[in-house]
Parts: sequence; structure tokens; C-alpha cells
Amino acid sequence: MCGLSGEIRFDGRRPDLAAVERMSECLAARGPDGQGTWTRGAVALGHRRLKIIDLSEFGAQPMTDARGGITGVFNGCVYNHQELREELQQLGHRFESTSDTEVVLKGYQQWGTACVERFYGMFAFALVEHRTGRVVLGRDRLGIKPLYLARTPGRLRFASTLPALLAAGDVDTSLDPVAVHQYLSWHATVAAPRTVLNGVRKLPPATVRVVEPDGTHHDHHYWQPSYTRRPEYADMAPAEWRDAVLEALRTAVSRRMVSDVPVGVLLSGGLDSSLVVALLADEGQHDLKTFSVGFESEGGEEGDEFVYSDLVAREFRTDHHRLLIPSGRVSAALDGAVAAMSEPMTSHDAVAFYLLSEQVAKEVKVVQSGQGADEVFAGYHWYPELAEVTREEEPDRYAQTYFDRPHADLARILQPHMLPDEDVSDRFVKDHMAVPGAQTALDAALRLDTHVMLVDDPVKRVDNMTMAWGLEARVPFLDHELVELAAACPPELKLSDGGKGVLKEAGRKLLPPEIVDRPKGYFPVPAVKHMAGPVLDRVRATLGAPEAKKRGLFQESYVAELLAAPDEHRTKRGANALWQVALLETWLQTHGIK
Repeated sequence: MCGLSGEIRFDGRRPDLAAVERMSECLAARGPDGQGTWTRGAVALGHRRLKIIDLSEFGAQPMTDARGGITGVFNGCVYNHQELREELQQLGHRFESTSDTEVVLKGYQQWGTACVERFYGMFAFALVEHRTGRVVLGRDRLGIKPLYLARTPGRLRFASTLPALLAAGDVDTSLDPVAVHQYLSWHATVAAPRTVLNGVRKLPPATVRVVEPDGTHHDHHYWQPSYTRRPEYADMAPAEWRDAVLEALRTAVSRRMVSDVPVGVLLSGGLDSSLVVALLADEGQHDLKTFSVGFESEGGEEGDEFVYSDLVAREFRTDHHRLLIPSGRVSAALDGAVAAMSEPMTSHDAVAFYLLSEQVAKEVKVVQSGQGADEVFAGYHWYPELAEVTREEEPDRYAQTYFDRPHADLARILQPHMLPDEDVSDRFVKDHMAVPGAQTALDAALRLDTHVMLVDDPVKRVDNMTMAWGLEARVPFLDHELVELAAACPPELKLSDGGKGVLKEAGRKLLPPEIVDRPKGYFPVPAVKHMAGPVLDRVRATLGAPEAKKRGLFQESYVAELLAAPDEHRTKRGANALWQVALLETWLQTHGIK
């Protein structure tokens, strides 16, 4: 896990190495264990390293393979790098390190852009062909590792975070009205390739982009599961599906133990993270370090679920660490959490992950997390409603159950210059759901949630908050083979038992019934959810700041209405509307965007 950056010139000028170094410095938290830069011709690369695989200097980056004439930077982990290394050695390649980065370089030399289809893992990379000057950018199937792009005439810059591109300078920081519309419609999600800034885009998941020396490029989208009932699974009974899901998850969890340093688990006490712990214990892991976080109660709402995480820790005899955060600490941590956001994220558990990661990073460098199971296995409450409608009715029902607010409401929230003429968020959903390859309305909704909404909300949130402390988070529920299996699973098996039915049945083979049958939980942060005390003070200061007044993003009457009753205005999905508005403005101010 690391941070990468680079610049490509198309105008005959040399790349700005100082700008690349500024980007690299901005990525220091993602890679505190080493740094390096490289330049040749029209390309410069920067890298910050977190030592996880091959702790020696042979794994340092940027990495050059002189024999193959290629240099690259890499972020993430290829879990099957040892198997690929053996295959490449049999094909005649010689290795100088035990790092997965070198496997990426050799894999590209052997298989070209198709190499990504052989990589099992999470990754973003940039590879430079010395002879041609061609640059190849790639991102993993589920978009777990980020890659941001800033294009100007004659130049392309890229980096692991958006703030790194801002540090390089010369970025168009005007706001993208379509992205702001999505942000306010989909609880802060902005779908790739957009960001809230017109001058910054992101490489979509499962995409390889080949950039030619003249600045032209072409993209290859290399993976998309079919959300249909596949013939090879036609005769499987529910018990067989349960066992298949359990074995696929076992494989996913086992893969993510590949490391030259210890691996822990973020344990909420919910079904998903508890299953990860149980499978690791079942595989013989001893003294596994597990971590959970809780917060002081606010507004009559409990702020921790330690009763469940403690139960799992006792059951599997883990080395468990509990962190209880006082409300005052939440307010103080907001600045750091927002600064760590590559894009504005309104989910109040961002600060929970931020504070938890700060403590976990003192104990381990790598953790597994239960992120993604609800999207992959239909765990959310709105999925049964979507299963009841036809494909023609589905986009409207999805908007009714998922969107924070309808397009008409945005007219009284946004200033006129920021409001698109049409409901662009609804149009995106309609277009996505019209794409062939989903058998039922629920299949289409799960495809949208897994490959768009999940990528640019919870997955991004976990990456940003953990990497702010140099902590690598691995997500077994986003193992691409497990996702393919779940996509083929009959909807009724996923919807049963209140959602995630097939996963719950798998859990019954390993977990105490109190964990499998408990109500659905989450990372509650009451001080943020209820706009309590110091958090509200900070929100008032942000929305009243000169920068906010000058920007004129929101209607003043709407902001005044929210501030008059900060805990009463909620979106259709139950989010605090004041926090959603304030977070966007806070993010813009934090990152110096005028």
C-alpha cells in the first residue's frame, strides 16, 4: 500500500519534477517508509512506500526493469503475486526482489494490458515504456485503490489522492454542477469519472488507460460480472449455495493474509467482520489482533456495540483492543478526517474510521475489514422493495428508496448557477440500469450499488481514513471471485432472513447465534449525527465563513433554516441535512478551494 504520482508532457517540454515532488510529499501519510522519484523524457513518477511485501530496498519504487525497458509505480497488493512469479519464472523472467510490484512489471511485459486479468487484488499503477514513451494506467476491478487525474493543455498529472493534485498546482477548482447534484442525491457519492472539481477526474474501476506520447488515449474496461443465473449453478440447492459462499469467502480471507508483516481485523461485532475473524481462527490464526471503536452517547442514542465485538473476541480468543472516544475528541478529529478525504464524504462514520485507524496503526500495518457485504449480498432494507418491481418500474423505485432527495428539492438548496437543467442523477441511474446483463430489477440495483455507489462512498472512505495513518485495509467481501459468485446467486437466497440470507446461513456454521441474528448495526457517531456541542459550533463557523459567502453555493434561506433546527432536518435516507451541506463547504475550505 502506497501513494503514487506522476506527470506526462505532450508539448515537448520536460515534466515538472518539483510538482511531482510536491504531490509525493502530500502522499507521505500513505507511504511513511520510503520515497523516490524518477524521470525520463516526457514522464516523471513519484512514490511513497508503505512496506508490506518485501521489506528490503529491493522493493523500493519507482521500480525500473532495465532488461524489459519499463519503469512503474504501484499502490495496493496483488495477493497471488507468488503464484504469478512462479509462472513468469517458468516463462524465462528473472526477479531481483520478492515484491508484488516487480510481478506487475514483468506481468505487463509478458501479457500486455491483459495482465490485469491475472492480478487478484487491489491496485492502481502507472507503467512507462522506455522505448515508446507510452504510459499505462490501471485500476483494480472494484476500485478499491484510487487514481485521480488532472488534464490541462499539454500535460496530464495523476496521483493517489485529489489533494496531491492540488498540491502540484494549476488545477481548475471550479465546481462541477453534475457532481454536486450527485453528491446531494446519493449521500456524497460522485460516480467516476467525475469529482466535485471540474479539473479533476478519476480513472473508473476495472479500467486500463493507455496514454500515447501525443496525448491521445484509449480505455479498456476489463471486468464486469454478469448479474444473471449462470448455467453452471443451475442445479444448486440453498445449502450448496451456502457452502459455496462460505468457501469463496474463506479463500478471499486467506488471500488477504499474504504479507510480510502481521495482519489484524477491524471488528465491529457485526456479521461481516465477525465472519472474517471466525474464518481466520478456523484456519489456525492464533493471537489475532482485533480492534473496535465506540463513542459517547448523544441524543439518547448509544454510541458503541462493544457487547457484540467482545463476544466475538472471547469466542475466538483474539488479542482484542477497544477504543472509546469521548465526544470532545470527535470534534477535534474532524479537521484531520476532512483533510484526509480525497473527496467530501458525509457519512459520519468517516471520523470513526479515522480515529480507529490512528490507534490501530500503532499496533499493525495491515487489517482486514468487513466492508462491502451489504451491497454484494443485498443486506440493505431497500432491496426487498426493488425485488417487487419490473425492470421498467425499477429506476423510479430506486430513486424513491435510495436518493436523499428529489431533483425538485435541489432548487431551494442550490443557487441557480449550480443547478443542472435536468435531473442528472436520475438520468445516470436510468442509463446504468438499462445496460444489458442484469436479469432482474434486484440484479440491476445490486450491480449499480456494487460497481458505483460502493466504490465511491464506503470503499473510498475506508481507504482514505486508514491510509491517513499508513494503515492498509483489505476487503475480502470485494474479492472479485466472491463478487462474481454473489452476482450469480438467486435473489431470493440473498433477500431471505431479512437480507444477506445466504451469508447468514454461512455464518451459522461458525458464529454464535447472537451475532448472526442481531439487528443490523453500523458505526454510530452520535455527536455528528445529532450535531451536538462543539461539532455544531464548527458547522456554524464554516457556513458563516467569508469563503462560504463568496462561493454562494447554497441558498442562504435554506442554510438559515437548517441552522435554526440542526437536528431536525433529515434527508429521505435519514442523514442530517445540515451535516451534508456543511461537509461539502468544510471540505472545500480545508483544501484551500476558493
